[in-house]
Amino acid sequence: MSYYVAPLARLIEEFEKMPGIGHKTAQRLAFHVLSLSPSAIANLIDAIQGAKSRMTYCSVCQNLTDINPCAVCSSEKRDAGTICVVENPRDVIAMEKTREYNGVYHVLHGAISPMEGIGPEDIRIKELLNRVKDGNVKEVIMATDPNIEGEATAMYISKLLKPLGIKVTRIAHGIPIGGDLEYADEVTITKAIEGRREI
Repeated sequence: MSYYVAPLARLIEEFEKMPGIGHKTAQRLAFHVLSLSPSAIANLIDAIQGAKSRMTYCSVCQNLTDINPCAVCSSEKRDAGTICVVENPRDVIAMEKTREYNGVYHVLHGAISPMEGIGPEDIRIKELLNRVKDGNVKEVIMATDPNIEGEATAMYISKLLKPLGIKVTRIAHGIPIGGDLEYADEVTITKAIEGRREI
């Protein structure tokens, strides 16, 4: 038996389909939306439709953008000789927030995962290879996630790029700032040791 009237139940179900949204959060969001004024609802609908209709993928780096090429790829202040390879557009935002990286990006839109039926041809590896063929790229930084899929993807791409004479590096993984060594697992500690640098 449903405790909600049909339109409210459907709204809750739609919110539950979003990543990271459980039933209680979906319920809160649905009740919040219902409490909005008609103009606020119209603004929300317009924002969703606008984002969906105006956003596209950059023809160079495959990141989400509203202009093509994107602002990063078209900037003369960026180092086009260094490409940071990430799994998704959210990773670009995380890298940009550091204000430390001045190169360009390449978004794969996933990682190799045989268990999920995702092979190299299912992500944007071919586009990366086309970018490096002109000889202007000196380094590719692999910034895929530190899990089995991310590591497999980084290794696969590295094997494709090394014969081309391109330096391939991997971002360091290990103990997070503020973390306690005693609570870290063995794999994290191993990665931290492998990624150590001179001080």
